[in-house]
Amino acid sequence: MQRTDVSGADYFHKVVDCQWACPAHTPVPEYIRLIAEGRYSDAYMINWESNVFPGILGRTCDRPCEPACRRGRVEEEPVAICRLKRVAADNKDDIRDRLPTAATVKNGKRIALVGAGPASLTVARDLAPLGYHLTLFDGDPRAGGMIRSQIPRFRLPESVIDEEVGYVLDMGVELRLGERIDSLKDLLSEDFDAIFVGSGAPRGRDLDIPGRAEAAANIHIGIDWLSNVSFGHIDRIGKRVIVLGGGNTAMDCCRTSRRLGGEDVKVIVRSGFAEMKASPWEKEDAMHEDIPILDFLTPKAFTHDNGRLTGVLFEKVRAEYDAKGRRRLVPTGEPDQHFECDDVLVAVGQENAFPWIERDIGLEFDEWDMPVVDKITMGTSLPNVFFGGDAAFGPKNIIWAVAHGHEAAISIDLFCQGEDIVVRPMPGVTLVSQKMGIHEWSYDNDVSNDARYRVPLRDKTKALKDVRMEVELGFDRATALREAERCLNCDVQTVFSEPLCIECDACLDICPVDCITFTENGEEEDLRRRLKAPALNLEQDLYVSDVLKTGRVMVKDEDVCLHCGLCAERCPTGAWDMQRFIMESAYAGHACQSR
Repeated sequence: MQRTDVSGADYFHKVVDCQWACPAHTPVPEYIRLIAEGRYSDAYMINWESNVFPGILGRTCDRPCEPACRRGRVEEEPVAICRLKRVAADNKDDIRDRLPTAATVKNGKRIALVGAGPASLTVARDLAPLGYHLTLFDGDPRAGGMIRSQIPRFRLPESVIDEEVGYVLDMGVELRLGERIDSLKDLLSEDFDAIFVGSGAPRGRDLDIPGRAEAAANIHIGIDWLSNVSFGHIDRIGKRVIVLGGGNTAMDCCRTSRRLGGEDVKVIVRSGFAEMKASPWEKEDAMHEDIPILDFLTPKAFTHDNGRLTGVLFEKVRAEYDAKGRRRLVPTGEPDQHFECDDVLVAVGQENAFPWIERDIGLEFDEWDMPVVDKITMGTSLPNVFFGGDAAFGPKNIIWAVAHGHEAAISIDLFCQGEDIVVRPMPGVTLVSQKMGIHEWSYDNDVSNDARYRVPLRDKTKALKDVRMEVELGFDRATALREAERCLNCDVQTVFSEPLCIECDACLDICPVDCITFTENGEEEDLRRRLKAPALNLEQDLYVSDVLKTGRVMVKDEDVCLHCGLCAERCPTGAWDMQRFIMESAYAGHACQSR
């Protein structure tokens, strides 16, 4: 193998698995260290810089960072990254004086933002300080998009939404709330230099099966029903409720039903329990609230009596797989099962709806009737129209909408300045030694043996009585400290200097996980098998040195390294050093370099 190139931004960034996995590339270990130091406001601001909504995401994120967490590779559970984010939000001081403000001098460019959800709000946050005039359109009376309309208040209090959405609106955004855009052609004819579409995926899929029309009064589309609950239009439901669907929306529907009078609430899914799209913790929360999840049942018909819904008829199925591993659900031949109910909530998926976008204006759509959007620039076939969030690529989580918003803001800024939107600004990267003495580091490198701490919940009896009473109570400061200490400081990198190495093997002897090997070089497949501990995870890189004096190379398996610093402490020549990797993400307004 060739010597590992560590000069670019990506190599050490990939080693910080949590940050690499986060669509917004939040510097997770950095803010966790600040929480451990009790510097909650600083931790919050680091989050706010990248993910815009720390308090919201600390309660609702789908946590792509946590499956990537190195802690999960050395013991059972990762660090509670998401819930630590909430700790920073809940314990911060007033940070308004640390937020950027709208530019006092405008640059003459006007931007229309369609939809007041997280993607549009992120674009506004990035562009307002640069002097853009931003006009935000939304059909709802209050900003926030799906954050406000679809996430139940028992998961996300209104006060948190008002605070963090307010930080953006206070930057001088022109609000046109209650004003739905009905024609992109008309909007293009107005005096806007660019248009960003962050309108979400507002249409829930329906089920066209027998009885749907006849029993329509008690069959509800899940996301519309949740929105009506959020805005106070619905405050009750029948005692017997069936929720169809296995995603996070279905979990929100069933848990909301329990709080609005549902005594016998079931979730019924076509797939197996393990294949449900809902996050594992969402399923756990539902079952904790006495909601059973029944799987491998396909709805055949809604039963009714003179227009009154009486239940749902299901066919029992099983999964079969072909030679290529593709799954199909086939009937088992068992008798159909009928479940009585008073109401049904249909949460079988969401889709984009663009009836307001004319097809004769030059905006290219694909075979699925989705706009063709570049995944890096967020641009379309119309040079001044950009998309982001669920409107761009279908339903995902808030953190993805934020990431899209950052990229779209860069493109809008470049476009308005007459620059090529493909030439993206590069992130800034530095490595800083953490050495403070012969055997001392500026970070706590003692690896905690604690298992993951559980977030305390409100008493179930009380929680189920109020649809707006928050269930999760969050970590207190003492527990947050203990959970933060589980972080392995993956951003503090083990950096190797070949000229200083005398090949004494001291680092090899002291490494607690056998991730360092000195051996003859070879092809990667061969080298991975010859290491002291075979490196079997091909998604994780090998850190390979140049040829040393004996002809050997140093190889470190990045997969299992604990970043404990023992190799650097033991090294008699300083060939190993612990250096903190700092990446400053690129945002709108940065100088551009080719990327």
